[in-house]
Amino acid sequence: MSTFADQLQQDLKDAMKAKDSLRLGVIRALKTAITNAAIEKGGLGTELDEAESTAIVRKQVKQRQDSAQQFTSAGRDELAAKENSEIEILEAYLPAQLGADEIIAIVEAAIADSGASSRADMGKVMKLVQEKAAGRADGKTLSQEVAKRLA
Repeated sequence: MSTFADQLQQDLKDAMKAKDSLRLGVIRALKTAITNAAIEKGGLGTELDEAESTAIVRKQVKQRQDSAQQFTSAGRDELAAKENSEIEILEAYLPAQLGADEIIAIVEAAIADSGASSRADMGKVMKLVQEKAAGRADGKTLSQEVAKRLA
């Protein structure tokens, strides 16, 4: 079993012992999403690597951000607050985010490596940037920085 799965299982047990229903629900939902992705990938018993598991956590965070935004716009602040609490729990499973200076350095290195000179080369630069960022930065932030540098 991978370290991510071990950590998730331990956190699940801790949440059960602490009778923390919010954390327990979030971890169960995350485990279900990871299990479903593993089954899609290669059948029952298949394990995901760290990058795949992190991508699933990011997807779960994104779903809750979208829900929180919709609840807020509909005037349902109590539901938005619950979604935001769930986001905080999920973010504990994500790697540390890159700072602005680190993102700029990665983007500039990727532009130099790819020889990009215009926005037409944005696709190949983004591919390099996403590999180097390895899930430690939001794709939208990376894309905006690449666009700014290639403009």
